[in-house]
Amino acid sequence: MFVSYLLLTLFHTETAMLARPGGESIGCDDFLGSDKVLDKCGVCGGDNTGCQVVSGVFKHALTSLGYHRVVEIPQGATKINITEMHKSNNYLALRSRSGRSIINGNWAIDRPGKYEGGGTMFTYKRPNEISSTAGESFLAEGPTNEILDVYMIHQQPNPGVHYEYVIMRNNAISPQVPPHRRPGEPFNGQLEEEDRGQEDREEREKNQEKEDSQVEAPEVFTSESTQTFPVRHPERFPSHRPDNLVPPAPQPPRRSRDHNWKQLGTTECSTTCGKGSQYPIFRCVHRNTHEEVPESYCDSSMKPTPEEEPCNLFPCPAFWDIGEWSECSKTCGLGMQHRQVLCRQVYANRSLTVQPYRCQHLEKPETTSTCQLKICSEWQIRTDWTSCSVPCGVGQRTRDVKCVSNIGDVVHDEECNMKLRPNDIENCDMGPCAKSWFLTEWSERCSAECGAGVRTRSVVCMTNHVSSLPLEGCGNNRPAEATPCDNGPCTGKVEWFTGSWSQCSIECGSGAQQREVICVRKNADTFEVLDPYECSFLEKPPSQQACHLKPCGAKWFSTEWSMCSKSCQGGFRVREVRCLSDDMTPGSLCDPQLKPEERESCNTQDCVPEVDENCKDKYYNCNVVVQARLCVYNYYKTACCASCTRVANRHMGFLGSR
Repeated sequence: MFVSYLLLTLFHTETAMLARPGGESIGCDDFLGSDKVLDKCGVCGGDNTGCQVVSGVFKHALTSLGYHRVVEIPQGATKINITEMHKSNNYLALRSRSGRSIINGNWAIDRPGKYEGGGTMFTYKRPNEISSTAGESFLAEGPTNEILDVYMIHQQPNPGVHYEYVIMRNNAISPQVPPHRRPGEPFNGQLEEEDRGQEDREEREKNQEKEDSQVEAPEVFTSESTQTFPVRHPERFPSHRPDNLVPPAPQPPRRSRDHNWKQLGTTECSTTCGKGSQYPIFRCVHRNTHEEVPESYCDSSMKPTPEEEPCNLFPCPAFWDIGEWSECSKTCGLGMQHRQVLCRQVYANRSLTVQPYRCQHLEKPETTSTCQLKICSEWQIRTDWTSCSVPCGVGQRTRDVKCVSNIGDVVHDEECNMKLRPNDIENCDMGPCAKSWFLTEWSERCSAECGAGVRTRSVVCMTNHVSSLPLEGCGNNRPAEATPCDNGPCTGKVEWFTGSWSQCSIECGSGAQQREVICVRKNADTFEVLDPYECSFLEKPPSQQACHLKPCGAKWFSTEWSMCSKSCQGGFRVREVRCLSDDMTPGSLCDPQLKPEERESCNTQDCVPEVDENCKDKYYNCNVVVQARLCVYNYYKTACCASCTRVANRHMGFLGSR
């Protein structure tokens, strides 16, 4: 647990040993050649014996959403480390005991970065890598100059929060914070003689003993959600002063009213914009010539105390604050990721969110981007189609389809896009298995109004899908499509005489029309019919033509009736009926009420056994043969033919009635 602090102590040791011009180093007490370094609780020259490490884990189960206090960080704490034990949807928050929010206050989540509070700088970290399981953390070097409270914004089960910081024990001296210097400026005591530096060190030790005698009694820190640790609240540290201010050196005996203190400029502003601070610089000068002289010529008690002055009050230029990329929207293939881009402006050491138009002088970074974690798996057809499952008719065939990863391994189908999956099974038609003749009814009208004409019907050979029907293939015996009809003799006239065209042979579809063409001789009031050869020198007009009234749309077709299932006592016969369109393809527009019957009764007459005059009983006691059931033997079946036949007929009738 002390490893991180030992590393920080080594860092301060190395920093203190940096070489100065002349080959000597500066200690934490700001004296050239000193080897003193800060220990882990901030004591210059301390040996860590006055330090106490306070640590623990906040594991309380929380039920309500919102802010819950985790731990109190006392005044004077150093090496502060507050870290979630696992990544979660919760957030850490930090506020001062005075109520000022430092990080993630008022339900507003701040960006990871550096935030000043409690007299130190906190580093707020929020790992955003997809593969990372690390939680949020607050890190600060310290020491704090006021009490701070750490909270958790609870949204899901608490994964645990580890906290750790260092404080001074009750018998430890207060930490010494050396004044800061700008690079290149003289440090305190650099130009003094060695014995004077020794006197200053002795004077500091006396002052320190006086301060220790005035330290208040130690306080005890108690938190509802943490363990109880005895802690010491160190005194507040002296505020920052200009680098050029050094402890007053022993005054020489010579003092004159010819010299006084005069402001000769100010320190450099702490920031270039956004409200910084600076201090006036006072030098000892000659009252008349205003030439700068050593400070020992002036009365140190009369030297004005430098007061902080604001500077560079104008706001810093706005800038785009770019957040971390979110996780990719897809685990494979092309997805999208987002990040938050805010226009921010720094003022008074605080970064504030401002309206986007203030950043219009800068190109706004993209807030969305494409991403691809890996190549998605894809469908592969591993085999060709198999043979059809049936030798004729409609069956099915299959093929092997697998989901394959980008490295060639077969994976579960769920890893591929199911909407793009190729079919691995489909129907296949191997052609008709059997065929039958399908016929329409005869047309009702004769093709000729008088004389000889014809009636027609449609005939087509189609596949028979009713396997139970006792039908055979179509064969060569095509049923007739026309049959003769005669509506009586017609009257004629001289020369070739043509009658009117008859009605179309069918009401719809393609049919034929007939007309009478005869050779006649025209008399005064009558016509005499002649033999056709009498008009052979004339071109004979056609007596038949095709006609098409309207499309049939759909019409019922049926096969011939099958053989009756029984020759007597009521059997049945069947035929197949189909609805066909004009192009002889199956349709569904036929009138169901006009559909021909597909089954009917036949041979309803009783079965009458044939009488054989030669079948007679040769013995008077044939009834005994029947009772003894001897009719199964040929001798008795012949000798008692009539009796055995009657018994057999009765037995057959009994089976038929069942």
